[in-house]
Amino acid sequence: MTALLAEPAADAPPKPKLWRPRRVLVTPAALDWEHGRAMAARAEALGIETVRLKANRLAGLSDPDPRRAYIEAKTTLAVVVAPPAKRRLQPIPPSADWRLDLAEGCPAHCQYCYLAGSLAGPPVTRAYANLPEILGGLGASLGTGAVTSRSDARRHEGTTFEASCYTDPLAIEHLTGSLAAAIRHVGRWDADAQLRFTTKFDAVEPLLDLPHRRRTRIRISVNAAPLVRFEGGTAALPARFAAARRMAQAGYRVGLTVAPIMPVEGWEAAYAALLDGAAAALGDLPEADLTVELITHRFTPGSKEVLTGWYPGSDLEMDEAARARKRTKFGSLKYVYAPETMRAMRAFFEAEIARRLPAARILYWT
Repeated sequence: MTALLAEPAADAPPKPKLWRPRRVLVTPAALDWEHGRAMAARAEALGIETVRLKANRLAGLSDPDPRRAYIEAKTTLAVVVAPPAKRRLQPIPPSADWRLDLAEGCPAHCQYCYLAGSLAGPPVTRAYANLPEILGGLGASLGTGAVTSRSDARRHEGTTFEASCYTDPLAIEHLTGSLAAAIRHVGRWDADAQLRFTTKFDAVEPLLDLPHRRRTRIRISVNAAPLVRFEGGTAALPARFAAARRMAQAGYRVGLTVAPIMPVEGWEAAYAALLDGAAAALGDLPEADLTVELITHRFTPGSKEVLTGWYPGSDLEMDEAARARKRTKFGSLKYVYAPETMRAMRAFFEAEIARRLPAARILYWT
């Protein structure tokens, strides 16, 4: 009888694979915060080596070999305090009005990682212990911002806060609890606001029953099947779609982040199949309020150098000669697809999304 009771229901979702760092480093300043102590306690309860540092500086993580430094960093979680500069809200177009950093770094192994070249030092995942300070600073920005707050097309979303600019918050939620706290915080507001996060993971069960009041939008990051091989350590595409469906059924708003879009051989058929999968998972759920964000692949000289050090055997295409050069608003150089290729891909996605997901709203193409 006991064995029978222990069996999961036939329709229960598969148990997600959760990231287990080799060690967790906790700074003294982080232990001054209840949230920091809670993260350390979770790690210890899971049997993870938890090191209470004697200083607030993370040291000893560098290595002359970039690959070795990468492996060491990617198996480490650091519980730290976000300095004032990290708590200062910054605009994050075209996604949201403001960037909300709960952590920095990600345990996934994406060979095109957008964090490469934009974060200093080894890619240690840093979770912020001073969460009350971070969340407490959001209220002053309500009603401000230039992406949704002042946009005719997106004003109905309210003031938006993007929680996945420098991390995948769901990937580390079982260790941090920060995403759930942010969802509760925004859900308590009597204000027109929305929390947004993107994820390649599927461990959504702890979020389903939270009092979110439809003020959180989860977007699952998806790509064509031939390109998922570049996304090491992440949930399989069917699991991501299933997680999005469960979130929609729990009342959350849902979106798709199709990224990074690449015109590989047979890309039209591959992305059509991806959109068919999205339609099968979400097309019958009007309450999902489905949105789509379309992001093409690009790289900078700095990110290419970092990524080739991290993934020396990767066959990810990063050929400057095959790309168009573009300057950012800050004057830095990035390599994007040629204008004719961009036009062809954009036309394809706009037509196929309208056909397969007619209720979905495309928020932007970039």
